[in-house]
Amino acid sequence: MPLQNRVLATGEIVADPARGLFMGNRGILHAGQKLGHARWKHQAWVTCVLKHRDWHREVMSPGAYTELFFLDEAVALAAGHRPCALCRNADYKAYRTAAGLTGPAGEMDRALHGERAIPRLFGQRRHRAPAGALPDGAVILTDGPKLVFGDQVFPISPGRYGPAETRPEGEVLLLTPPTTVAALRNGYRPRVHPSLSAFSSSSSHSSSASASFD
Repeated sequence: MPLQNRVLATGEIVADPARGLFMGNRGILHAGQKLGHARWKHQAWVTCVLKHRDWHREVMSPGAYTELFFLDEAVALAAGHRPCALCRNADYKAYRTAAGLTGPAGEMDRALHGERAIPRLFGQRRHRAPAGALPDGAVILTDGPKLVFGDQVFPISPGRYGPAETRPEGEVLLLTPPTTVAALRNGYRPRVHPSLSAFSSSSSHSSSASASFD
């Protein structure tokens, strides 16, 4: 039976057997192999590679942080995470530069936390934004979470992307925090799940779009 450690773009943490591209950390959220009520224990929500050096972890070990998993980096960013400074140092620096962040890491994490989290309720804070102005890699909520890519959006399920839909018009509900949207707008390119290519390679996109973000 799958563990409850898959993070969705909507902020939910569910049990799903699908494999993802990245791991994340929000602190110790589990007791045994079950999650408690809390959805974070600190503000440094990072996105990590699945393999770093020769390190090995037993998932949900006692006293160790809860390993969280994501379909890809676009989903992790939408859920409020940012690149890890240890195992993804180049991406961490690129993200900070693109977002225009120059202060300490703690300052960045406090700002992100205010954009992504509803304190005490452990809920996801969402924002309104004009759909036409959003950069590739942002995730919106309209009949489920959808990735913005060119002039289209792609439904996101726990294990893959779905067929393209026309990008909506007007104001939409935005899941990706504003700081991260700024980073995407200024050239940060998240790594996306390969299932997107099955639909995006044969689709019509704006001149700024490509078949992959990374």
